[in-house]
Amino acid sequence: MFKITAIPALQDNYIWAIHNDEQAVVVDPGDALPVLKFLEEQGLTLAAILCTHRHHDHIGGIAQLRAVYNVPVYGRRHEKNPHISHDLRDGVQLNLDAFGLQFDIIEVPGHLDDHIAYFAANALPEILFCGDVLFGAGCGRNFEGTPEQLHHSLQRLSGLPETTRVYCSHEYTASNLRFALLCEPNNPAVAQRIAATARLRASGLPSVPSTIALEKATNPFLRCGEPAIIHCLQQRGLNDARPAAVFATLREWRDNF
Repeated sequence: MFKITAIPALQDNYIWAIHNDEQAVVVDPGDALPVLKFLEEQGLTLAAILCTHRHHDHIGGIAQLRAVYNVPVYGRRHEKNPHISHDLRDGVQLNLDAFGLQFDIIEVPGHLDDHIAYFAANALPEILFCGDVLFGAGCGRNFEGTPEQLHHSLQRLSGLPETTRVYCSHEYTASNLRFALLCEPNNPAVAQRIAATARLRASGLPSVPSTIALEKATNPFLRCGEPAIIHCLQQRGLNDARPAAVFATLREWRDNF
């Protein structure tokens, strides 16, 4: 058995801890201090670190953590990420035997070219750690690669089982939902999620994890074929209704929102 706990860090990051009563694995530790505090408070030892990509707010705490716990660091190797000890590529599997978890590695470029996601189909429900590619009601910025690559990455994730719990790395849901409401003002699922997110945040709780089903119902970046979104963008000058073009236009609009 295992639990997954959100460790708030930096301004709006979540470092995810997979843990039992003895040990923990952390995902994207951008800051070591909250992780060390969590481990001490829970009486846990660190067993491994998982990285989704090389941005500093995801890897900034690794060196300090490894100075205390000399553990393996899993991720996709990149010249600008010196911390990776075990290189992971699309289609390989990572077993965390202590938790009974088997992760399939999915390469999801478009935010950064070294970005990967971790998907455990054998968990009940299924688990996805997706870093900065898929957010609550949004997606990451297109820093490297093309919008088409980012769109393709999101399509791969949206094809996972709808029950999959989606653990992203930032508390962006409320802001993303304001944008989603502009895109689809008559989508009742968006209105319901806005209210639910407000309740969670008012109680001091994270708005994530979500599910693939919820993202498909409320996330405009997974709804590029929806007539209401296409119509909204056509009013802003869109003249190409293919999903990839709709996605690129949405991403550009969101960048300046």
